Amino acid sequence: MTTRDLLRGLLAGACLVTRAVVVSAQSAPVPSPSALMPALTAALSTYDVVLKPDTEAAEWWAGAPSVVRDQHGIVWMAARMRSPEAPRGQRGYEIRLLRSDDGVRFETVHRIRRADVPVAGFERPALLIDPVTRRFKLYLCGAWQGGPWAILKLDDAESPTGFRASTARPVITAPPQRSARDVGVHEYNDPVVVHDGRQWHAYVTGYARQNERTYHYTSDDGERWRPVGDVNAPILDLTGWRNFFVRPASVLPIGAGYLFVYEGSSTRWHDPVYNVVTGLAYTFDLHHLIDLTPEAPLAVSTTPGQFHTFRYSHWLRVGDEVWIYAEVARPDDAHEIRRFRLALPPG
Repeated sequence: MTTRDLLRGLLAGACLVTRAVVVSAQSAPVPSPSALMPALTAALSTYDVVLKPDTEAAEWWAGAPSVVRDQHGIVWMAARMRSPEAPRGQRGYEIRLLRSDDGVRFETVHRIRRADVPVAGFERPALLIDPVTRRFKLYLCGAWQGGPWAILKLDDAESPTGFRASTARPVITAPPQRSARDVGVHEYNDPVVVHDGRQWHAYVTGYARQNERTYHYTSDDGERWRPVGDVNAPILDLTGWRNFFVRPASVLPIGAGYLFVYEGSSTRWHDPVYNVVTGLAYTFDLHHLIDLTPEAPLAVSTTPGQFHTFRYSHWLRVGDEVWIYAEVARPDDAHEIRRFRLALPPG
């Protein structure tokens, strides 16, 4: 399959989604999965559960997966474990590092606990392999030294088993107020980090007046970061079905550009703080985005329940498939990590 064929298929599918979902979006809190393009609908209906919460009960979550596949075909995952036994914002008690030979059966190889950093709680991590050194990188987020949430980084390691919590330090922090009435970003979390062959890109969730938007930073070394454009200008803002929150989720290279996977929620939905689902955009330059699902989301949980959450997804190209790892709501209001397989067209 050529890059042109892949892009044409994805764009066509997204257009079909947009047209078909508009009707259901007017009559339901979250659009029905049946309105999605057939290939993705089938992919989302069949999945493997790869990580369950430590307690299978409401508000216990295994989620926020970040995955890489090394040169030997081993899949490594960093996941956030969360419990309800703390105030909100402090419920992410551990970043768990896992290893799998087949992408489905994972074993725990390391744990980074919040007390070890220390931070009050974790949100989504970002796990990568440096294309030059082949060492592993791990980015976290937390309220650094009791202050605002920031993007943190550990020292690189030969293996995820070698990450040391004591090396955590902030690498992306909120900018200082420009005036007494500045309404800019005051904290960051949920990093999505990629390398484009020349430099590093970080997409982060920024809080401005208690609303979540998406911001873009770049770096030459993965340590010192600079905002792209105005530091308070998001690359994804609040609009349409994502008028409550909008966050980065994943970046998938497709040869001629990139698919930019994002997530968001609507003020019309039940509990939009957590009822978060997935949309899709396209970018040539990793900064300017063309929204492919402006009218309604692309992916929602197919599991019955009051939450349709399909969030923190990581899209990974493996041969002729895309493996999608996502945090998905269960009927008991717990969250688990599922792997979905999306077959690419032959050719």
